Parts: sequence; C-alpha cells; structure tokens
Amino acid sequence: MALKVELKPNERVIIGKAVIRNGETRARFFIEGAAPILREKDILTAQTATTPAKRIYLATQLMYLEGDVDAHHAVYFELVGDFMAAVPSALPIIAELNARILSGDLYKALRCARQLVAHEESIVERATSAAA
Repeated sequence: MALKVELKPNERVIIGKAVIRNGETRARFFIEGAAPILREKDILTAQTATTPAKRIYLATQLMYLEGDVDAHHAVYFELVGDFMAAVPSALPIIAELNARILSGDLYKALRCARQLVAHEESIVERATSAAA
C-alpha cells in the first residue's frame, strides 16, 4: 500500500535523507516502500530547537531520520535526565517516549516528543500567567 503525500506550493518534505521542495502548485504523489518521512511542519533544526523539550524532539527526529538510535542515545538520555529533573510531571510522556524508542517505533516516538513540547509550553504559559 502506497503512502499518499500532498504538498502545498513550496512546501518541503524529508524522504529518507533527501529534502524535497514542491514547486509553485499543489502536488500529490505516492510513496511505495519504506523510508522515514517528515513534513516541513514537523521538522526541527538545531536553530529552531530552542527549548529543552524541542531538543529532545530533535534528538528523536535524528534517530528516526537516520534509523540509528545508538548514534543519538547518549545525547538523548542526557537531555531527558535534565528535563526530568526540572519537570517531573513529564514522567508519563517520557516513559512512553522511551518505550517507543526501545521498541523501534520511532515515528510514534516523535508523536510523544510533540506531546512533551506541548507539555513544556503549557508549563511555561502557566508560569507566565502566574507571574503577570
């Protein structure tokens, strides 16, 4: 079964290790076979990973795109350890994220990492509201 991908004009997508940029019109194509795929809205870079949770997402993203958990294992666990010390309420999300990584389900691990980013944003928002 092929995966259908629709791209907006000028939208980017990563397929495997290649970045593909769409032209001026909407496009639809089908991907047959297995390859890591990320849409532009789900891609973080070192420059956009500006918070601890986003850096964890970036480490998870690199594991997914490169298919190599071991290469990012040490950095990932250092980031997670620091994050858990600062935000113990994130334990359930981190536990699921770790389970997904250990089981090799790296795409679903990215979903957990997105939840972690949302959790971090809600904590910052509450703290900002309380301080105001």
